Amino acid sequence: MKNFSSEVIYKTARSSGSGGQNVNKVETLVTAKWNVLSSHFFSEEEKNLILEKLKNKINTEGYLQVSSQESRSQLDNKMTAINKLLNLVDKALLVQKARKQTKPTKASKQKRLNQKKQQAEKKENRRMKF
Repeated sequence: MKNFSSEVIYKTARSSGSGGQNVNKVETLVTAKWNVLSSHFFSEEEKNLILEKLKNKINTEGYLQVSSQESRSQLDNKMTAINKLLNLVDKALLVQKARKQTKPTKASKQKRLNQKKQQAEKKENRRMKF
């Protein structure tokens, strides 16, 4: 995991929710913005992968933006926001292995056919015979 927190821009605002008078006075909501395109910590391939996988979360200017208002503390919310950002980028950079196609085993084919026969017999036995 690369630490690109020096490229992150933080913005604060008044948070909603619990906190009593604290909510009205202190800006505890933290929004973390990171410009994917101008990052120096990632290669062009990694940036393209991030842009592709997180295209719904990146705005038209190329900023990946997350907010946090879970805590009453601005510092805690800042840490939560940066962790959310790091987790999103980490997940975007993971490349899944291609699935190898396999054939069903002889035993699994036989089991399926036996279950079909049992089901057919069950339904046949339900029919009224005259």
